[in-house]
Amino acid sequence: MSPKTTLNFLNLGHFFDHFFLLIFPTAVIAIERDWQLDYGAALALGTPIYVAFALGTLPAGWLGDRWSREWLVAMLFIGCGASSVLAALSNGPLLLMISFAAMGLFASIYHPVGLSMVTQMSDRPGRALAVNGVYGNMGLAGATLLTGFLAEAFGWRSAFLLPGLISIGVGVAYLSMTRRAAAGGRKNPAKVTQPVIAATRNTQIRVFGVILVAALFGGAVFNGVSISLPKLFEERLADITSDLSVIGSYTALVFAVAAFAQLPVGDLLDRFGAKPILLSLLVFQVAALTLVSTTSGLLVVPAALFLVLLMFAELPVTGWLMGRYVPQAWRSRAFAVQYVFSLGMSSAIVPLIAGLHSLGYGFDSQYLFLAVSAAIVLVSAAMLPSWRRTSPETAAAAE
Repeated sequence: MSPKTTLNFLNLGHFFDHFFLLIFPTAVIAIERDWQLDYGAALALGTPIYVAFALGTLPAGWLGDRWSREWLVAMLFIGCGASSVLAALSNGPLLLMISFAAMGLFASIYHPVGLSMVTQMSDRPGRALAVNGVYGNMGLAGATLLTGFLAEAFGWRSAFLLPGLISIGVGVAYLSMTRRAAAGGRKNPAKVTQPVIAATRNTQIRVFGVILVAALFGGAVFNGVSISLPKLFEERLADITSDLSVIGSYTALVFAVAAFAQLPVGDLLDRFGAKPILLSLLVFQVAALTLVSTTSGLLVVPAALFLVLLMFAELPVTGWLMGRYVPQAWRSRAFAVQYVFSLGMSSAIVPLIAGLHSLGYGFDSQYLFLAVSAAIVLVSAAMLPSWRRTSPETAAAAE
């Protein structure tokens, strides 16, 4: 396949990856009603998704540097789809948690493998990562919107069944096209037109350290907000609506509009580098988290939109740093380590939110905790080296 066709499938892969991870946080509202569980107990059923997502990332990165990345991407589509179908057929919590563990394991393939392929195939990695990120964020929006409508109209099982079948079909199509291309002797060209910046080892270590801090504490913010947003809207909009499809629509609107924040950031990264962009975004992110913690009624929707805009705008930054500072030969493993940190924290976020909610600590306290996490990333981002755009042959980091 051509690089363009491959990138299109990778964009779809990012869409489905985030879609499957965000079905449950909206469906859980219907599950708690159907199985007569409180929110904390019902939300805890989703823990295996994020634990398996974290545990599978390192093996996926290792395989991505040693095996066929195309086959791994096909496994993502087919495996996530089959796991989602199994979730739809679950007759109790145990089978549901098993299906979630499988879903998380297959979903863990995308970030170390897919992002490595994206950075390899474009001469404008910031732009390519931003477009790819938009697809991922539209997966978040699509999951909340479709899940809300399907769960309200046909029951929560349909919200897992329909996307699962579609993903399996896309995976079969991708695998078929890959095999035909291989049979015809065609390979995806490795268009590494933007070489790694000629930085010292100490600078590379410092950059990677900042990436890991951002993955750990930024992952807490991103996953904490993404997972809790449907429930936040249900509580803060209680005087306005209790319809799950309406709540899902508000959540989807926030995710869909915010998704496009990555596009200008991708272009700015290729012009000015990561440091000024990341510092600016994080200052406002701390303020936005504090604002959402105290806002209720319809005002919570624009407040949440402002917060999620900043969160999504931040997403291409670490990918850009990886593409500029990490050699392609071990980039999948580097992405894997980054996402182990991020997903390790996010796997703890689900039981943490569930436990705090059951103990009576509302989202006002939880979002203040997330604001502190964003502030920690802000402090670490100040350690990034400065950068100025030069020709690829002479690109260097300025200490």
